[in-house]
Amino acid sequence: MNPDTVHYLNMFLGFGAILLQIFSVATLGILFFGNKKHPILNFLDKHFLIIGFIVSLFAMVFSLVYSEVINFAPCYLCWWQRIFTYPLVLMFAIALWDKDKKVLRYSLPLLVVGFLFSIYQNLGYYFGEKGNTPCDSSGVSCYQQLVSEFHNYISIPMLALTVFFALITLCLVVHFRQKHIAQ
Repeated sequence: MNPDTVHYLNMFLGFGAILLQIFSVATLGILFFGNKKHPILNFLDKHFLIIGFIVSLFAMVFSLVYSEVINFAPCYLCWWQRIFTYPLVLMFAIALWDKDKKVLRYSLPLLVVGFLFSIYQNLGYYFGEKGNTPCDSSGVSCYQQLVSEFHNYISIPMLALTVFFALITLCLVVHFRQKHIAQ
């Protein structure tokens, strides 16, 4: 793939990730410190299944674009995160089809474990020793800077962390909204 095209893809995904991070933090602020009847919370609660499906689908598609089209080999931590991301697409699709918000019970454990892997990878990526030394026998380094946009803030590990964070935020909104409505 053309390097300019890859750069524009990185910028597009990076800008989207930053917006998603800002929106997720603002949503958590509203959820825990604001009005429980806020229109944003109502919107997210009402469209939880389609938003969860779209975010998880984008995560799966673009991780495959990076590895299969652009040929960035995923490290073993990326593979672990994929293990916890890819089933979410199918889970949200089935839940969307059945209009079943109980998908929250099954998706949240996958999200939390994937989020923990992502935090671990980001800590090593941003604060560990830099280098291209392979992390395992595959020859791929978890810390190789294949994507580095917005002054090294956006990377492949940060994109994964953003997806997990946004989906966990979405699940928390639905969970706490259900509790609020039940009271």
